[in-house]
Amino acid sequence: MSSTESSTHEGFTAEERAAMKDHAQELKTEARRSSHADKAAEAARDVLAKIADMQDSDRIMAERVHAVITASAPALAPKLWYGMPAYALDGKIVCFFQSAEKFKARYATLGFSDQAKLDEGPMWATGFALTEVTAEVEARIGALVKQAVS
Repeated sequence: MSSTESSTHEGFTAEERAAMKDHAQELKTEARRSSHADKAAEAARDVLAKIADMQDSDRIMAERVHAVITASAPALAPKLWYGMPAYALDGKIVCFFQSAEKFKARYATLGFSDQAKLDEGPMWATGFALTEVTAEVEARIGALVKQAVS
């Protein structure tokens, strides 16, 4: 069957393919680790190493976001998810930090998965643009993360 319409679908971007490769590597690395405690400790180190590798503005924001999340919701376990710092509850991602550099975006993003309990009527935000992390932003992140795991 032929089509008269021309297709311009180009598939995944280079950044999206890189994120998928990161995720495949994360799964392989996680599978090789032995005990649950070792996996958790290594995952936390992986997140800190990923944050340390970020460019200055993203790194500074990611460090502060990481500190707020781990202080506000100690039940969340840091782990890499598609090459991004993420935080999981019972193995399921609740929230993540996406650097601006990763997808060549204008701003970094704090995102929440459908596991986050942010439900607020028939519509609510699950992603937040970050251009800087001020004390006010830290307070908002802390409140969102606490709500997400409550």
